[in-house]
Amino acid sequence: MALDSRHHAFIQSLLARGPQPAVDCKKMFQKLFDARPGEVEENFFDFLKVYNKHLDFFQLEIRGSTNQHDGTQYYGVVNKLASEPAKLATQYSAAQIAYFKALVEAIVQEPSGELSSIDALNLREDQTVNSQEASSSQSVSLPKLSLAQRDKVLGDLAADKWLYRTEDGGVSLGIKSFLELRSVFMNLEVPFCDVCNEAAIKAMRCQNEDCSARMHSYCAKTKFQRPEVISF
Repeated sequence: MALDSRHHAFIQSLLARGPQPAVDCKKMFQKLFDARPGEVEENFFDFLKVYNKHLDFFQLEIRGSTNQHDGTQYYGVVNKLASEPAKLATQYSAAQIAYFKALVEAIVQEPSGELSSIDALNLREDQTVNSQEASSSQSVSLPKLSLAQRDKVLGDLAADKWLYRTEDGGVSLGIKSFLELRSVFMNLEVPFCDVCNEAAIKAMRCQNEDCSARMHSYCAKTKFQRPEVISF
């Protein structure tokens, strides 16, 4: 199947606007391809499979993930080849990326899956990175970010959907992190949801101390159908 201007318009929208809710992506697909309402669901997933075969050459993928704050399904374009720092390198400095890395590591270790704004601002990060020069590797010191600089970085990362700011000012991961950082979550040994098999960052723990099960609240509702039978 050859790609045409409709395919290009779809991916250009995702690249320009960032991850979008699944319902909006399907509406865009329906409009671009003049699909009937009853055909959208099945044809949309076939469309993604075909499109991803073409994108694989460029190490790109249209990937779906769930916003763990409200259970909304999103789709976004993911770079499968670039390392996590490289995905931010075009917009953020090495010091800002080191701060983001420290935020991710701290957030996934919190049972609530979020940090208070004070804890986020005062977080200590690794102030050195490895630099390759010729055949040798050396450690390079990074400038320390001021509180004002950190506050701006938090705002920028939230605007870019790497982070999510809660109503009470807390700091958690955004949909772009859920889409892009799966390998990071695995390396950090983040538990996975027993239902959807995605990282259980904003998730409930079983009340039984001997049980290691984790479930997102929206996954638990789907599994047990009625909220009143949930034993978490």
